[in-house]
Amino acid sequence: MAVTGPAELLATWEAGLDRQSGGRALLLHRAARPGADTDALLSVPLGERAADLFALRRALFGDRMQVKIDCAGAECGAAMEFELDARELGATRPLLPAGVLRVAEGEWEVEFRLPGAADLAAVGAAAVDGADARRRLAARCAVSAVRGGREASADEVGRLPGPVLDRFAEAAEQADPGAELTLNIACPECGAATPAELDIAAYLWTELDAWARDVLLDVHLLASAYGWSEPEILALSPLRRRYYLELCADV
Repeated sequence: MAVTGPAELLATWEAGLDRQSGGRALLLHRAARPGADTDALLSVPLGERAADLFALRRALFGDRMQVKIDCAGAECGAAMEFELDARELGATRPLLPAGVLRVAEGEWEVEFRLPGAADLAAVGAAAVDGADARRRLAARCAVSAVRGGREASADEVGRLPGPVLDRFAEAAEQADPGAELTLNIACPECGAATPAELDIAAYLWTELDAWARDVLLDVHLLASAYGWSEPEILALSPLRRRYYLELCADV
């Protein structure tokens, strides 16, 4: 992965300021895969996208990730802080990124592809409840479907029975274990286990936002002190930039 420079990172941050979480995740994924087109990125299985974003996070901010959550214990609520390894978390990729999932249940034989970001966005915009979302997602990801020995119609695929949906969910989880990352953290105060879903796109965006605001403050201070342009300041290494800021503070 090519490490993105500060000017490109600032452009990514600026472009994402007025976007929602899905748009920001797409921008980050594009930074992780320079040159990839939008349709290709949106079709990447979710676990593969997560692995790409963990790799980008490592390239930009290192392996160690600090996470803070509150204990879910009914009478506790203690603040917990712990450290994660981005290298380990990003090591899980889909087992068949370009293949299909084959599900056989009752009279049904269905082949599915792994869901991507575009599928989740489309389903989220159209579904009325959780059950409807599951059915819509399965219909979008169905590659072929046979019912009772004959090819199923589009209407039938759109109304797949619950057992087939369950099998699809199980097969997708096994084939793409990195699609959702849920941690169970034991509270050091009360011992209760707190489940916490780690959304690497949201986590990385928060870090990028903090970094961008710090860099722009550096640019402001150095431009005021030396008259340098933003490109000139961004061209400095972080170490040299920090040294010049220390000199400014000593004046």
